[in-house]
Amino acid sequence: MARLQHEVMPLFFVGRGGSDVNKKNHLPKPYHARMWRAIYEFELIEADDRILIGLSGGKDSLFLTYILKVLQSYSAIPFTLETATVDLGFPDSLDTGRIEEQCAQMGISSHIIRTHIADVIEERRDRENPCSVCSYFRRAALHRYASEQGFDKVAFAHHQDDALETFLMNIFYSGRVYALPWKTYLSRTGITVIRPMMYLTEKDVIRGFKRTGLEVVERPCPYSKGTMRARVKQLIAELAKENQKVRPNLAAAMRDGDHVELWPPTARRNRS
Repeated sequence: MARLQHEVMPLFFVGRGGSDVNKKNHLPKPYHARMWRAIYEFELIEADDRILIGLSGGKDSLFLTYILKVLQSYSAIPFTLETATVDLGFPDSLDTGRIEEQCAQMGISSHIIRTHIADVIEERRDRENPCSVCSYFRRAALHRYASEQGFDKVAFAHHQDDALETFLMNIFYSGRVYALPWKTYLSRTGITVIRPMMYLTEKDVIRGFKRTGLEVVERPCPYSKGTMRARVKQLIAELAKENQKVRPNLAAAMRDGDHVELWPPTARRNRS
């Protein structure tokens, strides 16, 4: 992969009324360094990539859109950015107009994918976890759209806390050791999923988002409270109060290496 430049250059977006959104509050160097580290280490962005960002309207995906636009402004490797928002179809409609407006402020083309995922969630809610159903069909809609429109990659806004929570959720609820991958090639659609923000913590994202001048667009969801992820998030927070190494240790545990020692597979009995 060709070498990417690392010098920090603030990007000034034009906000509403013609004002500069981040003229005084461009992102500090550590944000750039951690993003470039991920891009280098896992070869997330390559020359002439067409990247579609999954944009929900929340702080995480808005910040990912913003910081990728900043990196694009001085990257030695050319790549393009567009966003796609999946409208789930809940009665309290998502303010897609506000999402499109903020993308326009950043100079990024945006697309809205209309779906009936809300109806599927309602139909299956008594026998399947609503969040799992939503996640599956929302990702499928994005992947299909990206493939049909000729994008090379889909970027998701998972940060390090998301990765830690997913790691524990897989252990607790699925009985498997599985960490969110940085990069996944999907053979059915021919696109690659990337997660460039997993070296940033949720606190990093919150602090960075405040510098952007962007506004969260609330996504209506009647199933957002009391989720498995919320319980795991709370558990990690409580443990971290007692031991500051909880999060770093979990992050280290997600790395493959010599420190991984697991039981052997269950022995199969010979029934002959």
